[in-house]
Amino acid sequence: MNSKINILSALCIGSVLLFVTQNTMADAAAGKKIYDGIGACGSCHGPSGQGDGPAAMAMIPKPRSFGEGAFIYDTDGDGKKGTDADLVNIIKNGSAKYGGAPTMPARADIPESDIQALVAYIRTLKQ
Repeated sequence: MNSKINILSALCIGSVLLFVTQNTMADAAAGKKIYDGIGACGSCHGPSGQGDGPAAMAMIPKPRSFGEGAFIYDTDGDGKKGTDADLVNIIKNGSAKYGGAPTMPARADIPESDIQALVAYIRTLKQ
């Protein structure tokens, strides 16, 4: 009986992980479209998120490299820097609101669900 329960538990956990992984991949794919489209993120952060977009040459400080995954803001005061909530806040409100450069503008024009997908895509850029 215990072995049947363990097998069922393992199957349930595996199904949940597969579902979460598939949703994350779908979100990241949608996020890439936003990154390349309405977000215009690549103009500063570059096509692969390395902070080397065409507009980056004229910027001081340079745009963040998503490849490093070194996010420095704790926008929600939870004691953790660079959480998904922090990235959402930076995208929605701009980095200047949190002491960063004014070159990262507020993008309140992007719907919340699209910002969530954008964050999922940004996470895939870490090398």
